[in-house]
Amino acid sequence: MTGECKIVSGSLLREVAALLKGEPELYVVYDENVAWVAGEVEKAVPVKGAWSLKTSEELKTLETVQALCRKLMKADASRKAFLLAVGGGITTDVTGFTAAIYKRGIRYANLPTTLLAQVDAAIGGKTGVNLDGYKNMLGAFRMPEFTFLCEEVLRTLPPREFRAGKAEMLKTFLLGDAKAYEKALTAKEWQPLIQRAAEIKADVVRQDPEEHGIRAKLNLGHTFGHAIEHEAQERGESIHHGEAVAMGIILAARLAERRGLAQKGLEARIRADFKAAGLPTECPYPLETLAQAMEKDKKAAGGRVKWILPLAPGQVEMEEMTVKEAMDDLR
Repeated sequence: MTGECKIVSGSLLREVAALLKGEPELYVVYDENVAWVAGEVEKAVPVKGAWSLKTSEELKTLETVQALCRKLMKADASRKAFLLAVGGGITTDVTGFTAAIYKRGIRYANLPTTLLAQVDAAIGGKTGVNLDGYKNMLGAFRMPEFTFLCEEVLRTLPPREFRAGKAEMLKTFLLGDAKAYEKALTAKEWQPLIQRAAEIKADVVRQDPEEHGIRAKLNLGHTFGHAIEHEAQERGESIHHGEAVAMGIILAARLAERRGLAQKGLEARIRADFKAAGLPTECPYPLETLAQAMEKDKKAAGGRVKWILPLAPGQVEMEEMTVKEAMDDLR
């Protein structure tokens, strides 16, 4: 996988037609909730097949990927086939993983339709599915040909989904752009901030496409966040990925303060900022119940976890420690 991470933005019909013109084997995989976007794509360019997905963390599985591969086989899709993912992070993850393994790899691109996917999930070539309730345990690095950012597709996004996307945007600015973080707290115009967040992530990915170093900082809030998501799924409760990341960032800020790394009051400041943005700020589960999931997190190695800790807006640091050491500091 190369480090190229192409971000394109513009009008849905005009730009998609230009990007996909001449593709002889174009297939579209779309979230059934945004069928209208897939319909617009089909108006713009010839499509050999279009398949809808029911999207949930419970259905983000290898079985879903196998079903897509069977559809491609039935359609006689060759190694020249091109997959276009239309939807949120689950759709882009599942479609990207399908592209990574079908006939040892075919090309694909992302047309993300959620704010969270536009600023994070659809950028960078991480693809994957869940296993036994644990996030993205099966996957591959497979860079999309492009990720297309389109303001039009966000107009029908439910408010809760938009707020969850803001959590990932704020995360990106916390680790890379203090001024943009401040602007995002009171923004009325979102498109420039979406573009900025996407550019920050794309730049990090170009430097470290397969997460051997600097790319790990994009996991700010995710070690705690994935554990929160896992516990919610076990209990049959609804916590969005972005909401879990928001709570995870606050816990990471607390850990950074307890270890004497962050400026005093950082946790309280982030908590107030996120609350004003309409995001949840209190983890509903005891930390002890999250520990097992964090130990199984795919980022853990040899019993130690690389924790990404915020020091101040625009600055983070990586600290390696066991889950037990982190829990001891947080008690």
